[in-house]
Amino acid sequence: MGWDFTDDRGITVRLAARPERVAAYVRAGAGLWDLGVRPVAVYGSGHDGDEPDRAKSGSLADVPYLGAGRSLDHATVGSVRPDLVVDVTYDGKKPYAVTEPAAERAGAPVLALAVGADTSLPRVLARFAELAGALGGEPAGREHELAAAEDAVRAVAPVPLKVLALSAAGPGQVHLARPRAWPELRHLADLGVELTDPGEGGANWSTTSWDRAVQLAPDLVLADVRGNAVPVAELESVPAWRALASAATVAPWNPELPCSARAYAAFFRSVAQTLAERAATES
Repeated sequence: MGWDFTDDRGITVRLAARPERVAAYVRAGAGLWDLGVRPVAVYGSGHDGDEPDRAKSGSLADVPYLGAGRSLDHATVGSVRPDLVVDVTYDGKKPYAVTEPAAERAGAPVLALAVGADTSLPRVLARFAELAGALGGEPAGREHELAAAEDAVRAVAPVPLKVLALSAAGPGQVHLARPRAWPELRHLADLGVELTDPGEGGANWSTTSWDRAVQLAPDLVLADVRGNAVPVAELESVPAWRALASAATVAPWNPELPCSARAYAAFFRSVAQTLAERAATES
């Protein structure tokens, strides 16, 4: 019996049988792992290096890492003999982390699921669950945890606390996130959280000075914990960062969480708890 799946670019992959050997971008692979699909290998993006970014890896354990996506050649991809490559897409046109020629020369078709600004978080999670089911995984089972975490966010959202998400670029620059450009931040806003828009800049980020972040006067800072962001511990010499961190609560944010209800439930619980603790200090 044949197998087919249409990705979020409108491309349908048809195979003679259900794929058994799936290689995936590390974020996608971590999401599939949570959904009962075990990738034979994962790879990183152009932001990554020779080792997997543990912030993106989720619960992945003992899965071979092939290296950073854009540097992968067909021999490296083909070394794990994949039947299918699973990536994400931000623009709905091309895979984010792997080059299609490398995968094609390795003999593996590519599926890419949308995670960009035009895709809601429920849609992201539903599509990954759909793919996991098609691959023989266990797409259901954590939805109650996610719903409970969302309820926890709703319960604290009426408290007027401003939230700013950012990614540290170094002592002189910071990338401030546009809430509507990130599905999980947009979802938090839809749940009632007051997300701060940084103003002028690019589509996903406004790259600016730390002084600008201080001027926005957030109560909670969600700081990017991926490997390509400067760790907050390395910013102690930056006066504006110290001012920001002394006035606001700082909590972790991973813009590339595994695409699973389990991962987002944990994130929303963390945000709800942090907002509740901050609200208690304000009262």
